[in-house]
Amino acid sequence: MELRFLGTGTSTGIPVLRCHCKVCTSTDPRDRRLRASVIVRPAPDCPWILIDCGPDLREQLLREGSPDLCAALLTHSHYDHVGGIDDLRPYTHEAPGGRFPLYCLPDVERDLRDRVPYCFAEKLYPGVPTFTIHSIKPGSPFSIACGDRAVEITPLPVLHGRLPIVGYRIGPMAYITDCSVMPKQTIELLQGVDTLVINALRHKSHLSHMSIGEALEVAREVAPRRTYFTHMSDGAGLHSESHSFLPDGVEFAYDTLRLEL
Repeated sequence: MELRFLGTGTSTGIPVLRCHCKVCTSTDPRDRRLRASVIVRPAPDCPWILIDCGPDLREQLLREGSPDLCAALLTHSHYDHVGGIDDLRPYTHEAPGGRFPLYCLPDVERDLRDRVPYCFAEKLYPGVPTFTIHSIKPGSPFSIACGDRAVEITPLPVLHGRLPIVGYRIGPMAYITDCSVMPKQTIELLQGVDTLVINALRHKSHLSHMSIGEALEVAREVAPRRTYFTHMSDGAGLHSESHSFLPDGVEFAYDTLRLEL
């Protein structure tokens, strides 16, 4: 299995417009963070699974060489996680029946139908992207067709402030973003995971995202072999300084990072 980070930034991205802090003015490419998203390939002969499609998606996928995608998993419907859905247009045209598969919670489906109604209209304008939406249930595994393989995926229930959203576990890897509270059920679903990707917004506490300290507590409880932080703001600090406060086995992820799992 391979994991590639398309973006590791929070909703503003980094650099933040009109910000002149040391992170936003850094020349280290690891400090330039597009909105959070990843692609996962279950095996070398498989297409990729996309998790979230934020407003930087076109740039991210072009940077990766326009990879083959078999489906997209959505964590929730905030703009920084679905704002690039129209950029999936070429993939919808190539999908069987001309409809690209999306997997999401029912409230996400409702929001998408409201935001991009032209994708779901009874009479479609020629060339618009079209989707087949599969409703998922937190904690209940489902399978998707990925090339010639069936890949099992478990939606991981978490809270984003007061909003129930999901992360995803795919085999030895779990991806969780925008989490502020992790239920006991999800800790149990994470047992035995090898690689945990989890949001760590900044050092200070936040109403709807985990701080670095809170994410470290989850990592200690889950005890994966390695943990990568994502969905970071400029308040998380410079990548080059992160080793000074992160324990062994925990790292800042960065855009373009590739992992073999």
